[in-house]
Amino acid sequence: MPVVGDLAYDTLRDRYGTVMERGPGQVHLRPKGGGREWTARPEDVELARAGEALSPQVARVNARSRGEVL
Repeated sequence: MPVVGDLAYDTLRDRYGTVMERGPGQVHLRPKGGGREWTARPEDVELARAGEALSPQVARVNARSRGEVL
């Protein structure tokens, strides 16, 4: 089970988010790029794999190298 600060995958909503808080019967997640938090059931949340965590970072670095991002 992911802990606060981990990147997690909400299997019910098919979304990734950072675990912001855990409580009895709920996990609060925030989208990776920021935005509005949502609540998920612990049984619907799993730890994201390393490749899923790196993909957005790699995309930003690649865009920056092409001069698309300052």
